[in-house]
Amino acid sequence: MSGQSSRANGLKGQTSPYLLQHLYNPVDWQPWGREALQRAADEDRPVFLSIGYAACHWCHVMERESFEDPAIAAYLNEHFVSIKVDREERPDIDEIYMNAVQLLTGAGGWPLTVFLTPDLRPFAGGTYFPPDDRFGRIGFRSLLERIVSLWNEDRERVLQAGDELTRHLHSIAESDHGEPDGRPVGSEMIERAVAELTAHHDEQFGGFGAAPKFPPDAALALLVRTSQRLGDTTPMRIAEHTLEAMYRGGMFDHVGGGFARYSVDDRWLVPHFEKMLYNQALLVPVYCDAFQMTARADFRRVVLQTLDFVRRELTDSAGGFYSSLDADSEGEEGRFYVWDAAEIETILAGDADFFRTVYGISATGNFEGRNIPNLLHGSLAAQAADAGSDEAALDDRLEPLRRKLLEAREKRVRPGTDDKVLTSWNGLMISAFARAHQVFGRKEDLGAAQRAAGFALDQLWSDGRLRATWRQGTAALNGYLDDYAFLGRALLDLYETDFDRGWLDHSVSIARTMLDRFGDAERGGFFFVSDDHETLLTRNRSVHDGALPAGSGVAAGWLVRLGDHLDDQPFRSAAERTSVELAPAVRRSPRAFATLLLAAERELRPRLEIAIAGPPHDDATLTLVRRIRDRFLPHLTLTVGDGADVHDLPLFQGRGPIDGTAAAYVCRDRVCDAPITDADELDRALDAL
Repeated sequence: MSGQSSRANGLKGQTSPYLLQHLYNPVDWQPWGREALQRAADEDRPVFLSIGYAACHWCHVMERESFEDPAIAAYLNEHFVSIKVDREERPDIDEIYMNAVQLLTGAGGWPLTVFLTPDLRPFAGGTYFPPDDRFGRIGFRSLLERIVSLWNEDRERVLQAGDELTRHLHSIAESDHGEPDGRPVGSEMIERAVAELTAHHDEQFGGFGAAPKFPPDAALALLVRTSQRLGDTTPMRIAEHTLEAMYRGGMFDHVGGGFARYSVDDRWLVPHFEKMLYNQALLVPVYCDAFQMTARADFRRVVLQTLDFVRRELTDSAGGFYSSLDADSEGEEGRFYVWDAAEIETILAGDADFFRTVYGISATGNFEGRNIPNLLHGSLAAQAADAGSDEAALDDRLEPLRRKLLEAREKRVRPGTDDKVLTSWNGLMISAFARAHQVFGRKEDLGAAQRAAGFALDQLWSDGRLRATWRQGTAALNGYLDDYAFLGRALLDLYETDFDRGWLDHSVSIARTMLDRFGDAERGGFFFVSDDHETLLTRNRSVHDGALPAGSGVAAGWLVRLGDHLDDQPFRSAAERTSVELAPAVRRSPRAFATLLLAAERELRPRLEIAIAGPPHDDATLTLVRRIRDRFLPHLTLTVGDGADVHDLPLFQGRGPIDGTAAAYVCRDRVCDAPITDADELDRALDAL
């Protein structure tokens, strides 16, 4: 028998939706903090640390099976101090103990289950455990009994295991990847990464390697940019294949827009249904890049539909972006997103057969008897051609049908929304909206970026420091490197979109704080937590990419760009020292550093700077800007303005409008052309680059 308690546990007063999901578990959960750890020491108990996140399907399963079970809860309450952690709020804690479980078991994931001594040393752990022994796997109750037996009867063995594991964790934290030789990350490492991606490309279904398949956003961006820089079509073909496959499969929500977190199969058909803000934020810019390289209508469509989804379902009234939508509703994974053929018939009536044909809907279904809409049997372009039509006409016919289904779906029981606002993920999303506006020009996308940036500066930036999270009016937790790097870069992206000087100035302020608080003055590079962060078992460095881009890689690219805008050598030097410090690790595993490789790829190109002297919102100025943005120029430093707001910027020194008309100053490797006022002449100058 299982169920919720009528009495709140120690999570009362927390703001994390994930923690609040466990508020009425019979387990006496405590939040991470000195009080809980001191209690474990005083009572000589081991710590049971459980880490997850609100949209995690298997976290919900383990809660229902074990944490709501009165007998298991009673045993935990008698023998352990149980601590719940939201991995999205506390990535610092999650990284340390994920490393521990990976060392112990060779695998990781969530829910993360770890047993610690009161002084934070891990000695046992795993991920999901069933409540009882089954299929040769130890059950959670049996595991707890084994831990208690070891703790009470063989404490020395427990402490030795904790000491040994802690030594390994300190080694990981020190990130000693070899002695740097003074050379930054360069072209040969990019070439090796591209070669590895090419070798692992799934020629049949797209992506890299076998299922489960996660969206490889940074790797795809690297392929697109390398293809353009070298004029080599192979990297672009691989990127285009994967981008198309992800969109055509069920990982993309063809009714409501947006991507699920990953695909459980090779074909990209069946998603793990949770929708994370960061996936939308990281995929949108890659599709924008690919659109500029290919002019494919489906890549444009996926960007606009994804951003519409974020505005509609993941945006707080104050302007910030929520973290995720759950995979489950009504106790079933994916229930909110799948369809019976009969439902389509009822909702669309005479258009039902047409819609079912286009999106692969059948009576037997493709997922547990129901249907995930998809285009794996044929893209809209291919189906339109087969019907003697064109893609635009077909999509125009489908759009009101998708809207009808979306309206019907909104009447279902919705999956839970994790409505906390994370600074780092919001930074990524601001960049995505800004990039989309640069390419497609929709005012609503720029407005979303501006509102979110204003929200972040108002609510999350205080006394020269960033907070990591916000919910319902309360900002909390010391910011991490990712918060500074992702938001700081976003403000620079927004400055290069609407040319409001305030965004640039705030980006500079955040960069200086980041260098002061997170930079490693001895080795170069960055720590993940600040120099005044709470003391944890280790202070980890930011190294390689994971589900999110490495903060060190984002910081390196952002600092170079700031240096170009401001002609600031300290910013450029910090970026180069990061590259030099990480180069030995990149040489060993280049694919794991795609974000840092993107920063290095930009530096392989001729330095391109364009300053447009003219009022930012003047028609003549905007015409010049549009001609520039119609091209894929990932190495461009672009600034626009006139008057007092730009007079101190190096790119405007000695430059202004010509006879009252906006003028573009195009410079390549610090050699500048004569000012250009005519848009067609600007096109010719850009063609010659």
